[in-house]
Amino acid sequence: MILYRLSLRHLRLLPLALLCSFTVFAQTAALTGQVSDDSGAIVPGAKVTLSGPAGVVKSGVAANDGSYAFRGLPVGRYSVLAAAPDLEMAQPVTIALHPGTQSLTLRLAVARTSQQITVHSDAGPSVSTESSNNASALVLTGEDLEALPDDPDDLQADLQALAGPGAGPSGGAMFVDGFSGGELPPKESIREIRINQNPFSPEYDKLGYGRIDIFTKPGTGKIHGNIGWNFADQIWNSRNPYAAEKAPLLLNESENSASGPLSKRASFTLDLEYHAVNNGAIINALTLNPQTLNPEAFTGTSLTPQRRFRISPRVDYQLNENNTLSLRYTFTKSDIQDFGIGAFDLSSRGYRVQNVYNTFQATETAVIGTAINETRFQYYRWANQSTPNNEDPEIQVLGAFNGGGSQTGRSSDLQNNFELQNYTSLLHGAHSFRFGVRLRGTVENNISQKNFGGTFTFSSIDSYRLTELGLQQGLTPDQIRAMGGGASQFSMNAGIPGISVNQTDAGLFAGDEWRAAPNFTVNLGVRYETQTNIRDHFDLAPRVGLAWALGGRQNQSPKTVLRAGFGMFYDRFALTNLITAQRYNGVVQQQYVVTNPNFYPIIPAVSSLAGNQSSQVIQQVDANLRAPYVMQTAVSLERQLPKKMTLAVTYTNSHALHVLRTDVINAPLPGTYNPSIGTGGIYPLGGAQPIFEMTSSGVFNQNQLITNVNSKLNSQISLFGFYVLNRAMSNSDGLITSPANPYNFNGEYGPAALDIRHRFLAGGSINTKWNVRFSPYVILQSGAPFDVTTGNDLYGTTLFNSRPGIATDPSRPGLVQTQYGLLDPNPIAGEQIISRNYGRGPGLMTVNLRVGKTIGFGPRRESASSSSAPAGLRTGVDPTAPGGMRGLFSSPNTDYRYSLTIGMSARNLLNHTNPGQIIGNIQSPLFGRANQVAGTLNGEGFSENASNRRLELQIKLSF
Repeated sequence: MILYRLSLRHLRLLPLALLCSFTVFAQTAALTGQVSDDSGAIVPGAKVTLSGPAGVVKSGVAANDGSYAFRGLPVGRYSVLAAAPDLEMAQPVTIALHPGTQSLTLRLAVARTSQQITVHSDAGPSVSTESSNNASALVLTGEDLEALPDDPDDLQADLQALAGPGAGPSGGAMFVDGFSGGELPPKESIREIRINQNPFSPEYDKLGYGRIDIFTKPGTGKIHGNIGWNFADQIWNSRNPYAAEKAPLLLNESENSASGPLSKRASFTLDLEYHAVNNGAIINALTLNPQTLNPEAFTGTSLTPQRRFRISPRVDYQLNENNTLSLRYTFTKSDIQDFGIGAFDLSSRGYRVQNVYNTFQATETAVIGTAINETRFQYYRWANQSTPNNEDPEIQVLGAFNGGGSQTGRSSDLQNNFELQNYTSLLHGAHSFRFGVRLRGTVENNISQKNFGGTFTFSSIDSYRLTELGLQQGLTPDQIRAMGGGASQFSMNAGIPGISVNQTDAGLFAGDEWRAAPNFTVNLGVRYETQTNIRDHFDLAPRVGLAWALGGRQNQSPKTVLRAGFGMFYDRFALTNLITAQRYNGVVQQQYVVTNPNFYPIIPAVSSLAGNQSSQVIQQVDANLRAPYVMQTAVSLERQLPKKMTLAVTYTNSHALHVLRTDVINAPLPGTYNPSIGTGGIYPLGGAQPIFEMTSSGVFNQNQLITNVNSKLNSQISLFGFYVLNRAMSNSDGLITSPANPYNFNGEYGPAALDIRHRFLAGGSINTKWNVRFSPYVILQSGAPFDVTTGNDLYGTTLFNSRPGIATDPSRPGLVQTQYGLLDPNPIAGEQIISRNYGRGPGLMTVNLRVGKTIGFGPRRESASSSSAPAGLRTGVDPTAPGGMRGLFSSPNTDYRYSLTIGMSARNLLNHTNPGQIIGNIQSPLFGRANQVAGTLNGEGFSENASNRRLELQIKLSF
């Protein structure tokens, strides 16, 4: 009873305590508003700087809707100034701030070059306690953005490298104007790129470390445009080290853009691109000599024509003083012929891939007092079609070559994706609230005839050679198998090709950035997520962030900030996984597998496979599957250094539970199958069917120490870089991972695919004499792990992921000597089985460099002629140069109406050989080596890796 009375008394005092706290918060001021140009169009990305009493200086960047906000300001008189590329304010605006929130609209006009350069020279990285201003983030605008590759495939690869390995087991996520999915926009339409910013915001569903946010440009008040052309040819490029001769390469890319006003309240942008790339595919395999049937190395090149067309208009319209509307549409069509050739895949395996993308985005922004509300909608439609060049059966010889036809079949996929967001930002005293909801839905119609023609799999080139020799000599299948030949497996799919599925997910969040003290900020938030198609419907993700500014005096901003944060982040169960489970349920389609088939090279009828000759593989989703999630903790120390540099040292710990993987259940019991003895066709399953079950039984642990350095020395030099010390362990790398032994999971916990111990990246932009700009980009990293396998299916799972044992008896036949010791492909009792991802590949080194020179010509801009600055300072020209040559030395921010930029981009400038995926099959003659260069295809399948070092000539006319 006494406790009850005390609690009741405390509750009665709670309103008074809240009133007192709000009174304290109200002693600070907040300034909000929007930045627009003289035509009334909003100006996203404008830099807003305010100076106030006691030496207070703050700067920020206007949001996508042109809005800006400063919180926790001491009351007093302030000077506010905004600037953007080609835009400026004639003079600062003075405003007296009182307790509470006030609003101020900032208008920009066409800038004078001399003033614009001054703004850039003052811009530099800084530290503060604001959650969106963490020094470990990388914000690319202006010259830093211009330094990135023009080629969209190279741009995507570099952005993923910039995101680093901190994104957990699911990798980095990319968002365009706040939308998930969709396409990477053309570089000319990008206004700003932010990486790893505000990592513990409850607005994010994906990990903040590794998140890439891309914001596109709005229209401008005057007509501007760019006409660009990129060209590359194999003549000036180096030979691919995995090809005996130089592979063909011809690259022609046209990238054009225009921007301008439509009316006093509307503006537009338009991007138009066409890419024509004839890339050389490099085949590096081990085949049989047609005459002697002896194994021999085979290298060859094959031409892969690639075409892509893209058009993307955007319209921005100011509905009224407080409401703006942005509409953007993108249409992309790509066509790749002879895709799928290269590495082990011979030229007969080629097929055609066609993609059509349609993306529509609409964003409405409303400023309501101190609140800003954003409503966003995206419709994304993707149509894909695959057509094989021939539909012959496939022949897989593990670790040697893949021949026959492509078993992609005549397949197609149609996705309709919808996304609706509504987010609100609200200032109240020392609090900045943000809350909202996101709804997403996907409807997919998929037609697949994958492996309808059948696939023969041989465990090694020796078994394939003996099989061909036996057939040449007229031996029976049993005689061929007795001499060590014969296929290890035959698989074939049949049934109904088409399937239709859908999925919906929702996310709600609320967060509060509380300026608890002038030098201390607290961020609290929570996110709730749910989705259809799994039973897990209550995924709660708390987020916490703290920022404490150390030191600092009354007239001096602090130079050190200590941050700490914790958050839970969920991954959605992808719709493509549901398609796999519903298709291969044994009813819609059947996956027949015959072990040690005795009918090679004859393809049996499906009716015979449906009998006792084969087992049918079933795929399903675990009824108790849960959404994977990562619990991430981070502590960082940020320091403002001299010469406009910042240093951030961050430690992160990531612990993931319910990581997806595929378990094989209902496999043969141990001891029921001896791989050294042929069974004449099937495993003794006793009528059972192998079941591949998608489960959430995996774990992931990662520790990282990340050091970031950002520097804006002056308007001519901008540099950034990071070093990461990383350790990542797991028992799964996703649904592609299945335990090697379905009855013994020992050894499954080992290095994760992300376990790259050391990674260093540096880049930037350096403007030298005569305004020749150099943009280096360097990546160094240690080797990635790879799985070491036997090339056999030792446990009757129909997979060939069994791992060897460390031999205890050197006299046993068939042992393989490797750099990891003497390994046994048929391990016996007492031998230690090596763990998952036991191997380690070589390190990688990439040095890219972009060099460009801008020449101004034509009539001068009117704004330049009105400047009182000397001509050389106003235009960046050499005052001693003859009048006719003055424009040849102008900077990219030239005062001339036209400019021509000529440059050269070098990928892998030092011609260093970076091996691709390492071959882990110990029975392959190529074990421990790669047969292709490093590099991944983009989402459409485009590739430009025919040459080890690629040089691209780049020309751009701007007006």
